Amino acid sequence: MKKTDKKILILDIDGTLVNSKKEITPKTHAALMKVQEAGHIIVLASGRPYRGMRQYVEALSLDKKGGYALSFNGGMIIECMTGKPVVEKVIPNRFVKPIYEYALKNDIGMVTYEGDTAITGTRIDEYMEYEARLNFLSLVELPDFAEYVDFDVVKCLLTAEPENIAPRCEQELKALFEPKLNVYRSEPYFIEITTNGVDKASTIPELLKLLDIPRENSICCGDGFNDATMVAYAGIGVAMGNAQQIVKDNADYITKGCDEDGLVDVIEKFIL
Repeated sequence: MKKTDKKILILDIDGTLVNSKKEITPKTHAALMKVQEAGHIIVLASGRPYRGMRQYVEALSLDKKGGYALSFNGGMIIECMTGKPVVEKVIPNRFVKPIYEYALKNDIGMVTYEGDTAITGTRIDEYMEYEARLNFLSLVELPDFAEYVDFDVVKCLLTAEPENIAPRCEQELKALFEPKLNVYRSEPYFIEITTNGVDKASTIPELLKLLDIPRENSICCGDGFNDATMVAYAGIGVAMGNAQQIVKDNADYITKGCDEDGLVDVIEKFIL
């Protein structure tokens, strides 16, 4: 295949790759395998850590076919065949202790990540347990957390009661750390902190350069608020039929919903 013919298909997971039952349908699976057999590349893009994406990586054989996983909303891109990061955008270590001290002072939870482990120095709450369970991570409480974390981290996740505490803490953390860090709520009870400028679109140019694929050969498909930037950036940006309006507003094409095998339509129209 000539370089000018090779396409890269970048897919959000929930509401895009998988249907509302969290399944890759047989029809969608077959179409994605044909994409790879034709020599094109598939990238999965998610806010999850890589461990939480691995079941889908394996289901699509990305670890055998040369695919990639864009995790932590663009904080890291993993080469699935080796499991090694090829792009990484980290929070410098000097910020970890002040974030941790804020969590302690306000009696909220905080986790960060080391390999397949979520580590915390605050009391474990139901929201941390949910994050660990969702992403197949072990959850470890460290009494010497501040001393232990002497490395840069991809993301800090703070957990707080959604009614009053989380909105207040989000605003206070923004005032403390923006613009150097990026602070936002991904769920009513999750406050995510990454280094500034990290979103799903931010690391795609580096991956395209690494693979020597032109931007116009990139197709990005998504449905959620955090997919809007990559859909806007892509050579062809695709919104699922079930997508948020902001994603549709940034899309070149709107396909069927995730429960109607919307990706099959995209693959037949733009790749095969």
